[in-house]
Amino acid sequence: MLQTLVPVTFRFVNRSWLPSLCVRAFSSSSEYGDQSRGGLPRFFSETLPPSKGNVVRVQGDEFWHMTKVLRLSNDDRVQLFNGKGGLVEGCIRNMDRTGIDFVALTDMEIIPPPNTQLHVFSGFGTLKGGRADWLVEKCTELGASSVTPLLTERSSSISENRVDRLERVILAASKQCNYIFTCQRLHEMIFKPPVDIDDLSHLIAQSKLPLIATAKATPVLNALTSLEKQASGLIIIGPEGDFTEKEVSMMVEAGAKAVSLGPHRLRVETATIGLLAAVMLWSDSQ
Repeated sequence: MLQTLVPVTFRFVNRSWLPSLCVRAFSSSSEYGDQSRGGLPRFFSETLPPSKGNVVRVQGDEFWHMTKVLRLSNDDRVQLFNGKGGLVEGCIRNMDRTGIDFVALTDMEIIPPPNTQLHVFSGFGTLKGGRADWLVEKCTELGASSVTPLLTERSSSISENRVDRLERVILAASKQCNYIFTCQRLHEMIFKPPVDIDDLSHLIAQSKLPLIATAKATPVLNALTSLEKQASGLIIIGPEGDFTEKEVSMMVEAGAKAVSLGPHRLRVETATIGLLAAVMLWSDSQ
């Protein structure tokens, strides 16, 4: 039986490059159509009503998405979240040309952050085509807490135009993560400014789980079985052409544990997702 696929159009707003870009998971129109299974459209608001009956004003992009994309109206039920774990269910009231009033129907719920915070540092600045897009998209879906472009001797820059593009990719991936996998991605997924590898040493020294993917090292599964679960970890992947021997030595001396992802040479995006997925599964099993 053939089914007709209905295209869904998302609107993204260009943003300037900031010192730290907070990626927010907005609702999708599919969520609204899924209310029969418990789904409600979800929108971001820095301010949430603390208790039932309180009201906050929703304006700007989220108001546009509510009214122009999903075509919601008075008394429709929605959710607001603040990117810090806060979630409130309520309904739309008093709609006008500038915004809507959101009336809380429940007290604010606080969802705790994930048990393990994994921060990805990857030398993907020189990747061509959509390979960098794919990398950050899958990092978002797998639940990375942050993604940082790593500047190395063989990947020394990343353009601001690409940063804008990658921000939009992560926004789209966050939406899909919320709906398809029904995960409570209520905490900010942060896309951080590029960091030079020379500035990574102090972060490695402070981390109890810094892992660097290199050839001819301990297989990652063997390495993980000998480690205790930690609340936070670093996933470090080199650029095309890999790290230099000097860079590897510097990170290992700072405390990074070198792990191997197998006998084959992997692309940057494949190695990044492979190591992140392995550590996430290991963490969940703990």
